[in-house]
Amino acid sequence: MADETASGVNGPLTVRYNAMPASSHTGRHRAEAVIPAAELSWRFSRSAGPGGQGVNTTDSRAELSFDLLATTALPQWLKSRAAQALAGRLVNGVLTVTSSEQRSQLQNREAARERLARVLAEALAPPPAPRREKKTPAGVTRRRLENKTRRGQTKQLRRRVDDF
Repeated sequence: MADETASGVNGPLTVRYNAMPASSHTGRHRAEAVIPAAELSWRFSRSAGPGGQGVNTTDSRAELSFDLLATTALPQWLKSRAAQALAGRLVNGVLTVTSSEQRSQLQNREAARERLARVLAEALAPPPAPRREKKTPAGVTRRRLENKTRRGQTKQLRRRVDDF
């Protein structure tokens, strides 16, 4: 169980993402963005998840919001990349994740932080390199056509022969 110190659920959020698309020539380059705790806002409510009668009395559902467009933790080009990738999830530039799977508010807070870090890491990563279309080898085409011819001959031999 994590403690609620500055390095715990109340501290800054570290997002590790791939800085360059992976290719056969280069290895993966990882980058890191640190989002200050002041730019993260928490909201708690009653959860519909497990917990029995305790669900009715405790605010265990955690909702973590991050204003992507107003943040100072990311450069403008990274913000625009993330905003484009998360266009369907942003509401007025704010990204919100929730967690209500656990009975404990602290565990739901940890899960929400991990979920936000994962969503941001996917959004900050560059798009994959474009796929290069390759020419079909001549041998592959030749074998395919030979198989088609052979199959056609087999079917022709199965036909009924009419005597003329």
